Amino acid sequence: MRWMAMAVIVFATAGARGQAEQPVTRPTTRTDHAAATDHATSEDKISVTHHSVKVGGTKISYEAMAGTMAMKDEAGKPRADFFFVSYTKEPTTRPEDRPITFVFNGGPGAAAVWLHLGAAGPKRVALEHDGIPGPPPHGLIDNDQSWLDASDLVFIDPVGTGYSRPAEGQKASDFYGVQQDLESVGQFIRLYLTRYERWDSPKFLAGESYGTTRAAALSAHLLNDYGIDLNGIILISTVLNFETLNPADGNDLPYALYLPSYTAIAVFHHKLETAQEDLLLGEVQQYALHEYLDALAKGAALTKDARDDVVAHLARYTGLSPDLIDRANLRIDPDMFRKQLLNDQRLILGRYDGRITGLDAEPAAAEPHYDPSFTRYLPVYAGAFNDYVRRQLKYESDLDYKVLSKSVGPWDFGRGGFGYLNVTDDLRSAMLDNPNLKVLVCSGYEDLATPFLATKYTFDQLDLTDRLQGNVTQTFYHSGHMIYHDPASLGQLKENVAAFIASAVGKR
Repeated sequence: MRWMAMAVIVFATAGARGQAEQPVTRPTTRTDHAAATDHATSEDKISVTHHSVKVGGTKISYEAMAGTMAMKDEAGKPRADFFFVSYTKEPTTRPEDRPITFVFNGGPGAAAVWLHLGAAGPKRVALEHDGIPGPPPHGLIDNDQSWLDASDLVFIDPVGTGYSRPAEGQKASDFYGVQQDLESVGQFIRLYLTRYERWDSPKFLAGESYGTTRAAALSAHLLNDYGIDLNGIILISTVLNFETLNPADGNDLPYALYLPSYTAIAVFHHKLETAQEDLLLGEVQQYALHEYLDALAKGAALTKDARDDVVAHLARYTGLSPDLIDRANLRIDPDMFRKQLLNDQRLILGRYDGRITGLDAEPAAAEPHYDPSFTRYLPVYAGAFNDYVRRQLKYESDLDYKVLSKSVGPWDFGRGGFGYLNVTDDLRSAMLDNPNLKVLVCSGYEDLATPFLATKYTFDQLDLTDRLQGNVTQTFYHSGHMIYHDPASLGQLKENVAAFIASAVGKR
């Protein structure tokens, strides 16, 4: 890594590659306990270590950087500290020969630790063979499915998440909103490309959940504001149009878009009898977008025979009782499904992963009171990262590393059209302006946070030319929102990402 003249504190390491060693010196200009503040400082603080990992049987040596980059306005006034962790393959090559991928999660309020230690980084959380956490301590293992063989990686924690904090005097509203977030994350990416001389590298974004919203909007923002053209975007568990996720009076569309996910989950829990799940899922998707939506649109004009037919289809596709479906007026929202599918066993389903269940202490309540597919994983990631960043990456801070911050918000969704945030125009604009931009879309069948049919529907409505439509690749996995928690899906995801990056770079 080439170093420029800048205000940066570096913790150096010496000795054999392949292990993180104790820093040679501890800077006298920094006091660790003084770093425990909710406001940014005015200088970078970065630790550099060297390691190796085997990916696909091949040893990769790499440099890791962990720390905060001080973001300032053009007058030099501090705005925020952005915490990041980067991994750069060694020995370094020409920038144009080595892709770089900027990775973030969603929330809003989620740190990048989920993709970092779950899928893409050189280390990942140790889970049981079925992808479920075992008892603590959890620890980390070498990630033989890391993306590092295909691209250098920069994991970004937006302001308010991880160790990233606003500067003294900066208001939270300066960062907590769609446009504000684009501007601050976009500024970080521009500054990173400048400081570490990566402007000529093939450039990618990878986001999960709201991170896909950010990535789609960033594709246009980076191009229009900084002249940064991307080779590709990796969207994992996607939401670009929030209308597709929020069923409400006057918005029946999400009821149809969730339906195939209910089917996949009901099959997993043996509530439906089928030996050909893929054929059934295809049938349900067709029914959802045609007969079911038509029936919902008719409302009170729907005849009794037609209504009975819809009830029968929904019962067959979901495993729920016809009486429950009829009383719900044919409209099954995800909380109702999570609560009712295994209610006879006093179990509730996970929202992030409908395959995961938890005990229901309130079986008579109308809605599930927690998400077992989140609560079981949060301490795994929090504990693993807090240990990893200190003992292996040698970065020290007394700050709370906010894996999923409750203090980020209220979020300004002020760019929505008809009451819902929709960034499809941003992505379409970026693809029209940069016809070489490619998009990889990854969806889990058992995801009840961003259902796969909602993603398919969104891209079907993107209104691209035939040529540009070929730049979009959609992939599907028998897994949940965090696709990589399923061991088979982790390997499939890595294979798809590596092939996508190679295709998007092409021959130079």
